[in-house]
Amino acid sequence: MPKINRRIIGTILGAALAVSAAFAADAQTRPAPLPDKPFADHRIVLQLSDSDPGKESLVLSVANNLLKAYDPDRIAVEVVAFGPGIDLLRTGNPNRVRVESLIAQGVTFDVCVNTLDTIARETGKRPEVIPGAIPVQVGVGQILSLVENGFTLVRP
Repeated sequence: MPKINRRIIGTILGAALAVSAAFAADAQTRPAPLPDKPFADHRIVLQLSDSDPGKESLVLSVANNLLKAYDPDRIAVEVVAFGPGIDLLRTGNPNRVRVESLIAQGVTFDVCVNTLDTIARETGKRPEVIPGAIPVQVGVGQILSLVENGFTLVRP
């Protein structure tokens, strides 16, 4: 084979390798589609670890504003409550209607089971949480898992 043909073939193979590596890197950084929101372009996890009514209201406002700014099918919003932050998801919380409205619009609310267990152990009574709250064993672990799967963590 003449030298020029080897150079051309080498250049073509090198370019093909570079293009395939770029596609592989892009595939690794792009998170898998969510089963309940397959067209979500944006993924946000909101952390709530305070019992402050102002912070509770802020988290709910941020979630609501995100739904208004983006098509609800194009954004996944998940609120993870742990520690004192679980107060937002108690049945007697004054924001219950707002939480239930956001759940109806596709926002996910996770409640930390470790926190619920700790309160039950310390008080003798397990806190009642709204039916739409999804129990997760470790709230911080849930946040970590979501971030590792393409969610952006926001701590309002």
